[in-house]
Amino acid sequence: MTFHLRDASPADLPVITEIYRDSVLNGTASYEITPPDQAEMTSRFEGIRSKGYPYIAAEGEGGTFLGYAYASAFRTRPAYRWLVEDSIYLAPEARGRGVGTALLKELLVRCEALGFRQMIAVIGGASAASVSLHRSLGFEMTGTLKGTGFKHGKWLDTVLMQISLGEGTATSPDPNTYPGSLFAE
Repeated sequence: MTFHLRDASPADLPVITEIYRDSVLNGTASYEITPPDQAEMTSRFEGIRSKGYPYIAAEGEGGTFLGYAYASAFRTRPAYRWLVEDSIYLAPEARGRGVGTALLKELLVRCEALGFRQMIAVIGGASAASVSLHRSLGFEMTGTLKGTGFKHGKWLDTVLMQISLGEGTATSPDPNTYPGSLFAE
């Protein structure tokens, strides 16, 4: 499959909303039950982008939108500012074709360049495909939270995976640079 990566834009929000809608209704990556509308997805997009987090789109031949990935705060407390959480959502026709791998690789590069030191994956439904994708790029299993969600008539586990970025915990971060400046202490 031929595709390229680029920054996601507000013009992508209708298809981002539709891909997420499909994931909410048919998958377990999100524990939402009711898909948010485009206004809500726009608000979420703007909130992530306004803080400087990367939000990436995968586009196929002829401009076909294949998926998206973004990083965001894992938690909002200041000491967490060096840690990001990744999110990846793909159109059904893009799954299993290397699009998710390319998106996550690019997300890792961008987050490291911004100065983040750790990335965590919170994998709803303990998706084997998502666990495999993250493991293939160096994420390590850090835990499984049993029965954390109930969706599609069954209890779901949540898998946590983590990877160090840059110098990881080997050195102290510079609080005067991004992402240090994200939160006032």
